[in-house]
Amino acid sequence: MTLTMSTQQPHRIYKGRGARLNPPSRNSDYASEDIDDGWGSLQETLSATPVTTLSIDTSRKVISYNKSPDVGFDRSINPYRGCEHGCAYCFARPTHAWLGLSPGLDFDTRLFWKPEAPSQLECELAARNYRCAPVAVGINTDAYQPCERKLGLTRALLEILVATLHPFSIVTKSAWQGL
Repeated sequence: MTLTMSTQQPHRIYKGRGARLNPPSRNSDYASEDIDDGWGSLQETLSATPVTTLSIDTSRKVISYNKSPDVGFDRSINPYRGCEHGCAYCFARPTHAWLGLSPGLDFDTRLFWKPEAPSQLECELAARNYRCAPVAVGINTDAYQPCERKLGLTRALLEILVATLHPFSIVTKSAWQGL
């Protein structure tokens, strides 16, 4: 029996996923490659539908600030990291590399959410030195992930912004129905 290593990655198509590959993080110390060992395990791996997992993001702040002259806002709120919508062209994909994850399927299937975000937002808005300015919601990744239906995280954040009469904008690919 001979083992053959293909230099070409197998063509993977996952229903509802934007990425076909799951390359290692560019910050990773190792890389791996699928090979056919003759036991049929490669085909099982390639045909398996990846499952989305949710992990908790323990960020200490919910409002992110930027000083970029290229962007028309100086603060944003991103309730999630990663995006199950899986757009292949998404500019946020490389951010998963900071977590040691792949910008491929890991970005589509390994989501992080911020359960403490509503209480953090209330504290940040109530801070003495906070200066009110429009906040952009869901800029790095979509604020209306499919899991939002169950978690209600973005809704809770928007309810706080509305209750405090804080100006905000939101960008989404989802068919959200507002407050």
